[in-house]
Amino acid sequence: MTTPHTPSPDECRPAARSPWPYPRWIAHRGAGKLAPENTLAAFRLGASHGYRMAECDAKLSADGVVFLLHDDTLDRTTNGQGLGGDQAWVALSRLDAGGWHSPAYAGEPLATLESVARFCLANGGLLNIEIKPTTGLARETGRVVALEAARLWAQRPGAVPPLLTSFEPEALQGARETQPELPRGLLLETLWSGWLETAIELECQAVICDQDLWEAGNVAQVHQAGLRTLAYTVNETTSVQRLLALGIDGLITDRVDVFPPA
Repeated sequence: MTTPHTPSPDECRPAARSPWPYPRWIAHRGAGKLAPENTLAAFRLGASHGYRMAECDAKLSADGVVFLLHDDTLDRTTNGQGLGGDQAWVALSRLDAGGWHSPAYAGEPLATLESVARFCLANGGLLNIEIKPTTGLARETGRVVALEAARLWAQRPGAVPPLLTSFEPEALQGARETQPELPRGLLLETLWSGWLETAIELECQAVICDQDLWEAGNVAQVHQAGLRTLAYTVNETTSVQRLLALGIDGLITDRVDVFPPA
């Protein structure tokens, strides 16, 4: 007969959480919906509202340049068409990524990760880079984004490194293979089977969920594992109050004009 295992005090103790240098409030895609998303104009606007950290979406051009675009295709947020990852940067750089938003931003170009990094580093800003790979390129995109991020932040010794996040574990694995020292976070739209085990296996520092998925039980579960909890996209006061009461560590919002950053 097997003797039941009695957990030791060490096994019952929560895992130690690594230092967390990021603020609670994060501007979604630069400045939410107040400026054309993922452009330098959006980052400037978010910073003008006092936000010290912003989130962006990064993918690869056909010739390997890391640039900012949320969708797979160019159609919604530029005057281009088709898959963004199918075009070389020289063509992408000529597109209008602001006119769709409003006339005031007409002619605003797509941004590279390098241009956004230079803005953040020059102004003491922090960055959450969501790895948004073109289909079939998850691991490679994770590898290249991590390498580029490490190169850019190495130019400012002592700067807080960017937080690399993705919905695709394979992209995070690619980042981990090339730059394991950069912090990582697993993004979740649903709580699929094994999500926390995957985050732990990938040595993530955070889990970032759709705000409606967080409840007291899974917040405690993530914290017990030594990871931070972040929520997206939090735009209502009642949601903010609920999440803060749960002990959420970070809030990603479009409403940089409503919620004062802290």
